[in-house]
Amino acid sequence: MENLTKISVEQCCIYYKIELSFIQKLDQHGLISLITSGEGAFITYEQLNDLEKYIHFHYDLEINMEGIETVVHLLERIKKLQQEVKILRNYGQEEQFTNFDTAT
Repeated sequence: MENLTKISVEQCCIYYKIELSFIQKLDQHGLISLITSGEGAFITYEQLNDLEKYIHFHYDLEINMEGIETVVHLLERIKKLQQEVKILRNYGQEEQFTNFDTAT
């Protein structure tokens, strides 16, 4: 069952046609977490979407590792800010309904 949730780093490199050192650097920079065992290094299926995004940044857009870290950080900040805006909008709508009820 455990093998169904992860794929070997070597298989990823072959499938995506990327270098092993790229995945190792992603792990070193904390962008992905490799699982190491006696059988080798593995990446979980949950991380494959992120891996594909990083591959696009690096190989297609030619962004270096530090740039990828920056982009990821900024995207996470944007996501958090969007969540805050959504919460504030919902809170504002609740306030409008509360004020409407007390005015009548």
